[in-house]
Amino acid sequence: MSMPPLPSPTASPRASTADRPAPLSCTDLFVSFTLIALQGFGGVLAVIQREMVERKRWLSNDEFIEEWSVAQILPGPNVCNLAMMIGQRHFGLAGAMSALAGLLAAPLVVVLVLALVYARFADVPAVQGALRGMAAVAAGLVAATGLKMSAALGKNVLPLAVCVIVAALGFVLLAWIRVPLAAVVFGLGGLGCVLAWRRLKP
Repeated sequence: MSMPPLPSPTASPRASTADRPAPLSCTDLFVSFTLIALQGFGGVLAVIQREMVERKRWLSNDEFIEEWSVAQILPGPNVCNLAMMIGQRHFGLAGAMSALAGLLAAPLVVVLVLALVYARFADVPAVQGALRGMAAVAAGLVAATGLKMSAALGKNVLPLAVCVIVAALGFVLLAWIRVPLAAVVFGLGGLGCVLAWRRLKP
């Protein structure tokens, strides 16, 4: 009887433990996050959710929401945190650095070029109008991503009504009352953690 082939030492560990696709290498991570970054006008949250969950299927929607939640409370840009978490999940430190480099390298060059162009044409009314229009598009992308992610609330350990109340409180505190983000994250987020823990404990 022949022995089953051993997994390649360079293969992603996720590929052997899950049925969903996984990045093939650190280069695959770098290229994927570079393409994500180049699509991310006004922020890459909407793009990274579509690419990671819907197109590449490296994460389920529930996993994306869990990792995004952790990325939100860590110091630093939350999208960079998320990229490093996804890279580390597959290839450890090398994967984390590859994902982060892909997310930052190309946009850095683009921003430097655009900064030079903007310094020359900033006073042109057409340029100012275009930037205001892009702000509306960015807001729409964030809202659409929020609606997609809200589908996971039905499977949350907390009742749907409690999830909606916590989300509404977060919106009111941040958008209307202008409470500092750190206070909302640790205060309201801590309350959510306590409520979930009470539901999960034996």
